[in-house]
Amino acid sequence: MFSSIWMRATFLALTLALAACSARAAQTATPAYDPKALPAGPVGEAIAYGHSIIVDTPRLMKPYVGAQMSCAACHIAAGTQPRGGSFIGLYGRFPQWNKRAHRVIALQDRIAECFLYSMNGKAPAYSSKAMISIVAYIAWLSRGVAVGAAQPHDDRYIVPLPKAAANVGDGAKIYASKCSMCHQPNGSGISAAGFPPLWGAHSFNSGAGMAHADRMTGFIRYNMPQNAPGSLSVSQSYDVAAFVLGHARPRFNKNALVVTGALPAKYF
Repeated sequence: MFSSIWMRATFLALTLALAACSARAAQTATPAYDPKALPAGPVGEAIAYGHSIIVDTPRLMKPYVGAQMSCAACHIAAGTQPRGGSFIGLYGRFPQWNKRAHRVIALQDRIAECFLYSMNGKAPAYSSKAMISIVAYIAWLSRGVAVGAAQPHDDRYIVPLPKAAANVGDGAKIYASKCSMCHQPNGSGISAAGFPPLWGAHSFNSGAGMAHADRMTGFIRYNMPQNAPGSLSVSQSYDVAAFVLGHARPRFNKNALVVTGALPAKYF
């Protein structure tokens, strides 16, 4: 009798475990952005347009961008990939204190920063269709995440930099063998294929987050090369970042930018 009870208990435990695993697998398999799941009407249309802007920024936002790269270059899979610049949960973390602005900023301010720095352009008006649609898309991705929830540890990509100085020569060798096929030997990228320029006139400017070694190092560490993410160590990623950031790029000039309905003058 004991053996029979034990067997039934074991079978029940295995059944429950398999069910739990299946549920987790189904949850993992569900895409964060599914066009078919969007609400009907204008709200769904705004969310869809926001997604389109993220993945096709130069075409849809031509008057506002100088860089030949889409938002998805830094926010992989349109902002749905962990440690790839994920937007998930971002909506509920604003308003927040911003050191650069020396004030509390809204999500729209943060998006405006991306246009000013990463896109090397100017920000769309806060009341514009584009800005509202980007906010709607980020809000949609963030549904179900508690307001004020901290970013999950496994979703962060900024890493502590090695104490030793970066080896630019090693970074150049790694870049040549692992990165140049997509980003080109001269760093110009292949914009039509979604590979952004990493330096030069059409890349992000000196004020962008990716222009900081810790951000670029972490991004490379977890996301590059695209066909083998995670294959480079932090040290190797740091070397590549130093090589890339050692090249010329547009310099952010606060006096040359025209900010339309976005950040107040005191922001600068």
